Amino acid sequence: MNLSPSSPADAVIAHLKSLRREENRAGMARFGIETTTALGISNAELRRIARAIKRDHSRALELWTSGIREARLLASFTAEPKALALETARVWAGDFNSWEIVDGVADLFVDARLEDILIPEFAADEREFVRRSAFAMIAVSTVHLRDEPDDTILAWLALIEAYAGDERNFVKKAVNWALRQIGKRSACCHGPALSLAETLAARQDRSARWIGKDAVRELASATVLDRLSL
Repeated sequence: MNLSPSSPADAVIAHLKSLRREENRAGMARFGIETTTALGISNAELRRIARAIKRDHSRALELWTSGIREARLLASFTAEPKALALETARVWAGDFNSWEIVDGVADLFVDARLEDILIPEFAADEREFVRRSAFAMIAVSTVHLRDEPDDTILAWLALIEAYAGDERNFVKKAVNWALRQIGKRSACCHGPALSLAETLAARQDRSARWIGKDAVRELASATVLDRLSL
């Protein structure tokens, strides 16, 4: 089936189903990916499909409602950031059930410039994958929003400190990711991030200690110090 920018959602979904690879689903599960609705299609193949169908916001919304893993990833790849409503972002976050979906959609949320509202809101949310999305957005923003002042990025260290004690695997890994990305952003960001990492490494709770020690290991490495000319 040949897909094009005019292909409707049902045609895209039919094409995805034709590519189903049952043998790939077990491998995905080993990486902690939720496979209940997965078709076993690689992200590389999904990116190729996204390039073929291009952006179409209405179609992306339909793809998301299908609940299929691959369709939801395509939705995040092909939605129009400027058309993404805040309430739609909140609805999608309520559907999060896998770290992979969270991290893919975090790019879209940042491209839509919803991070200022959603990061503190989602960090305070008790749902594991919604909270993860806050810290995934911090990590993405730190890398992609190069024109933002470093002070904007550094302000998020307070959220990292506040939620470093969350021991849920997919939260603590995202908190760690966010901290490391801030520390690698610039020489200005490095010192405060490393200082927080050292503080967390000395805490009694296991999650904060792991986050801190792992971040210190990278941020104090010769590779990072040389790149930042420190």
